[in-house]
Amino acid sequence: MKEKNPWHKAVVIFIAVLGIIAIVALVTTAVLQNKPLQQKFKYGIVLDAGSSHTAVYIYEWPAEKENDTGRVKQKHFCQVKGPGISSYSLSPEQAGHSLRLCIQEAVLNVPRRRHHETPLYLGATAGMRLLRMENQSLCDQVLGSVEKVLQSTPFDYQGARIISGQEEGAFGWVTVNYLSDRLKQGSGTTGALDLGGASTQITFATNQDETGESAENTVTFRLYGNDYFLYTHSFLCYGKDQVLKLALAQQTQAGASTLLDPCFNQGYSTNLSYSSVYSSPCITTQKPLAAGEGFTHRGTGNALQCQEVVRRIFNFSGCTFSHCSFNGVYQPPLQGQFGAFSAYYFVMNFLNLTSDTLENNMEKMARYCSTPWTQIKQQFPNVKEKYLAEYCFSGTYILFLLTHGYNFTSDTWSNIKFIKKISGSDAGWTLGYMLNLTNMIPAEAPDTPPLPHAGYVTLLLFTSLLLFLILLCSLRSLWVRCTSQRQII
Repeated sequence: MKEKNPWHKAVVIFIAVLGIIAIVALVTTAVLQNKPLQQKFKYGIVLDAGSSHTAVYIYEWPAEKENDTGRVKQKHFCQVKGPGISSYSLSPEQAGHSLRLCIQEAVLNVPRRRHHETPLYLGATAGMRLLRMENQSLCDQVLGSVEKVLQSTPFDYQGARIISGQEEGAFGWVTVNYLSDRLKQGSGTTGALDLGGASTQITFATNQDETGESAENTVTFRLYGNDYFLYTHSFLCYGKDQVLKLALAQQTQAGASTLLDPCFNQGYSTNLSYSSVYSSPCITTQKPLAAGEGFTHRGTGNALQCQEVVRRIFNFSGCTFSHCSFNGVYQPPLQGQFGAFSAYYFVMNFLNLTSDTLENNMEKMARYCSTPWTQIKQQFPNVKEKYLAEYCFSGTYILFLLTHGYNFTSDTWSNIKFIKKISGSDAGWTLGYMLNLTNMIPAEAPDTPPLPHAGYVTLLLFTSLLLFLILLCSLRSLWVRCTSQRQII
């Protein structure tokens, strides 16, 4: 007969329960160790003071990430009412005043406790570059007005400056590739095509030996442990607003009282002053001596003739390098995919030219330009007439610039993607500018743990269960052995 041992059985059950509780507690702690109860963020603000308008961008990223390496995304956007700050040259104080409403929005969109540590930057682009060329004193007064307002904000004001065209192009490239995760991957990158009101930029990664011919068009970055050799060039005066003035000046050299313009729809008519065209620093010729105060601008709507008008504002002679784009500027052979944003996107999207072949786009452009102005206005009653009137010219210019200027062909046209946003953030130079100034993209790839957090938890759980089973089996074996020794025959 065997002697019963309820005490040993109770001990085993008690130890098993304790083991299970310990495992649950251990796993729960491992799962929750890196998960804060409430996500915290840091913020950065960049003002893009362009030639036609100013925009305010607010960015946010996880505050818990070491060295601010968390993913940055756009939180808020505000477009300042009125023109760009360079337009206030005759009343500089208004330049700063124009920013106040958007600054108030920024104050509301950034938590109060983060105001004092949120960097605030302003970068002025081609409009202010032109004003600086025209009148340094007025340029300084406009920047002074802007600085006065921005210094009065609760944010950590970091300065207002005119960025170079090279910076504008390079930081646009950083933005596009950061948002598409190509920098961390270290794989092929995407080129950047940016079109503003007063300038246009082209930037793409190329081979190091291709950058030797023109050092002034070269920028190098080391990001996430990878070296990038960029070709970048900014064409001042070739933004869509200033290039229209170049075209108008080309066509009004005779000083006539009426201009018949093939780049505007048939039936379009308005009166323009000669000073509105020839006052731009982009126009190097003088107002025609025979010209009066103004002229009547009438559209004839002919796409082929419009292409000839556009062709005359480019210079394809005098290249002293192995390859050129136009105006004697060096450009290596195009490489890879390209993202075209800003005015590229807005114009091409309106004209429905973002996803078709080059040949079909040319046909669509011809049909649009030949459409009577009255019909255009009926089809798009909610679009401002100023913008609506310029789409024939702007679309023709973009197609010519990309093909004849930058040398895209029918075969490489599909490499261009017209984009507005990437992963919820606007494509443009502002994010790349902030990332650079805050050192948020490391030069070297950050160290990664041997296992991701989920893998660590899984391994811990498996090991704990294995140890528990070993312990349980040992206790069971011990119990059986003790029971056997106490048997009574």
